[in-house]
Amino acid sequence: MVKDKPNSTRVYDDDGYRKRAACVCVKENDQNQILLVSSSNESSSWIVPGGGLEPEEMPPETAVREVMEEAGVSGRLGVCLGVFENNERKHRTTVYVLHVTDELSEWDDSKTIGRRRKWFRFDEALDHLTAHKPLMAQWLLNIAKAEAPR
Repeated sequence: MVKDKPNSTRVYDDDGYRKRAACVCVKENDQNQILLVSSSNESSSWIVPGGGLEPEEMPPETAVREVMEEAGVSGRLGVCLGVFENNERKHRTTVYVLHVTDELSEWDDSKTIGRRRKWFRFDEALDHLTAHKPLMAQWLLNIAKAEAPR
């Protein structure tokens, strides 16, 4: 099940790849805590929140919007971890770190599709993603390279 929004237009780059953005969400004062959300396709799998760019939207805006919609959190946008290509699904995702400062008790996807969120230790999050979303696991591994712990 692909979660398409009514009246949404998919945005593609010059190579025909769908443009996406996502955030690896960390606790503001503890980068060893990673927030994952349940997948809309397989509720027992945990993923990094993210989604497609809307027309006229820039990747940082998309990343922050998608995190609020899918995880119900907001915070301070950190460094860009890079642009990651998924050749199988033909999309490119710009990934940022988000230092979470606020969590809603209910949010869009929790109400509409029953999406859950959960904090994991870094190693646990890496294990979940390696098993189900290996490309997303690479996003986590880039945190240590891109941003020094505080």
